[in-house]
Amino acid sequence: MYMYTLLVIIILVVMFLSAAIKILNEYERAVIFRLGRVIATKGPGLIILIPVVDRMVRVDMRTITMDVPPQDVITRDNVSIKVNAVVYFRVVDANKAIIEVENYLYATSQLSQTTLRSVCGQVELDEILAEREKLNVQLQEILDRSTDSWGIKVTHVEVKYIDLPQEMQRAMAKQAEAERERRAKVINAEGEFQAAQKLADAARVISDQPIALQLRYLQTLVQIGTENNSTTIFPVPIDLFKPFMKLADKKE
Repeated sequence: MYMYTLLVIIILVVMFLSAAIKILNEYERAVIFRLGRVIATKGPGLIILIPVVDRMVRVDMRTITMDVPPQDVITRDNVSIKVNAVVYFRVVDANKAIIEVENYLYATSQLSQTTLRSVCGQVELDEILAEREKLNVQLQEILDRSTDSWGIKVTHVEVKYIDLPQEMQRAMAKQAEAERERRAKVINAEGEFQAAQKLADAARVISDQPIALQLRYLQTLVQIGTENNSTTIFPVPIDLFKPFMKLADKKE
């Protein structure tokens, strides 16, 4: 009989200790309720509770990565798209995260979805595509301000993917192709303009220095001579003979 009593006492003591002693990790905090009222936030490490009287709620203080599902959005220029994002946040006040909102994870997820639809619906498609970083900052500021009363800090928001309709993708591809053709034509025109300027400069030099034309002519003859041609026909400019003609006139 004594052994049975001792065994029962040992079992009760073990059950008491298991209910009274809790160990929290470094990244955890415990919100302690005593008869329904919050008395303290404890942790990390070893904490002792009063069984039946005290109730503990664990809160993870690490940064949480939450994926925002694709949202149907109509932009300001009436383009229907799908946008999804990822939100990084963490609990900075465990008391508020438990007391001020029923489920802070679910609440933050729903708030992120509605905010993403609202912000993307206020801008045009080109702005969403070209200024994504600005959009990320705007989303982060709105979410951080809205979740501050819940003891949550939103550290970063990143728009991950923008799904465009097929007809819009084709239109954008045609626009990009037209832009590339325009740039190619502009570059070609600039090259021809620069070449014309150089030719005009060369013509002015030749007109000021007639001997330059003769040197250029001789250089052309050398280039023709290096080719494997059996017959070479080339014109002889009259300017080449002007010095000889002037010399003949002086002798007369």
